[in-house]
Amino acid sequence: MSDAPSPATGLAALLWRRLHRRRPPRPVSLFEFWPSGLFYLPVALQWIGLGLRHRGLGTLTAANPRITAGGLCGESKSEVLDQVGPTARGWIAPYLTFPLGPAADAGEAARAEARLVTAGLSYPLIAKPDLGCNGAGVRVLRDGAALARYLAEFPRGQTVVLQRFVPDPGEAGLFYVRRPDETRGRITSITLKFSPEVVGDGRSSLRALVLADPRARRVPHFYLPRLGEARHRVPAAGERVALSFVGNHCRGSIFRNGTDLITPALTETLDAIARTIPEFHFGRFDVRYRSTAELRRGQGFTIIEINGAGSEATHIWDAETSLVDAYAAQFAHYRMAFEIGAANRARGFRPTSIWRVFRLWREHKRLMARYPAND
Repeated sequence: MSDAPSPATGLAALLWRRLHRRRPPRPVSLFEFWPSGLFYLPVALQWIGLGLRHRGLGTLTAANPRITAGGLCGESKSEVLDQVGPTARGWIAPYLTFPLGPAADAGEAARAEARLVTAGLSYPLIAKPDLGCNGAGVRVLRDGAALARYLAEFPRGQTVVLQRFVPDPGEAGLFYVRRPDETRGRITSITLKFSPEVVGDGRSSLRALVLADPRARRVPHFYLPRLGEARHRVPAAGERVALSFVGNHCRGSIFRNGTDLITPALTETLDAIARTIPEFHFGRFDVRYRSTAELRRGQGFTIIEINGAGSEATHIWDAETSLVDAYAAQFAHYRMAFEIGAANRARGFRPTSIWRVFRLWREHKRLMARYPAND
């Protein structure tokens, strides 16, 4: 029996068992929780080299020239989703944006709920910052009281995205690349995402279970603050407790390499969707899906986010991925981003200056520190 956490029930549990039926997975990889400055240092050096080769450190921002900074940073989630063409909008989980005023007022939550009714959205909902990344500020809202609390905690003057909750058990990131001179794009990476969990023994508190888990004890700061006072609760024997909802590695989710799921049918479907977005060439589609069999057929999935040049092929965070393979994937994708950006610049699109990218990044970091705690 594996000592690694597994998804709670249903399809996610089945996927987990099938992915690891031959041998138990490692709890973490050699580099999975290195300080980001250490892991990304070779990538930064490559970035400088690519910038020199392609006449500008910001060249990759022209990879998606219709998106702010190409989606490297500073773009809003709705900015990208709003550009999906009418023939592909059915693949997107319905959403609305709700701008907050400069000061809180008693009627704000009521106005948001009225917008939900008009848009045909109902609880549960996913609430998240329109300008955000790494799962910051993402929550599941189950009623109006939760919505009111979320809006009260959110930075004033910013915009909230309220999106239909997709109950499908699987979550994945599909990385897509299409060079400007190509008529068809391709999927270069698939990452399957799982929520970590612990299993109660009827004696130990959630905190003790987290600190005893082979993986969770390496990064308890991801889970214990979110659990709050519940960390002292003693789950019943056999009770499974999910430690995180947000499918983000920076928030403690477990990532597995699903690149073997790439098929011509899935590629054709995703390419058709991507080509409805004006000048979209490089980025990751985050989806919920019903089953891997349907995903292979290019069916049964719903897009919840589309990320641009700032996204990465997250299969590198599979604990079975070697450091050499992780860097090979990072280098290959950044090289493609710069090459696409350079090709688009030759077509007349102007990259974002690196100084503007820095200002966007700084504002992004400032806001993320102020967002409500994520689920």
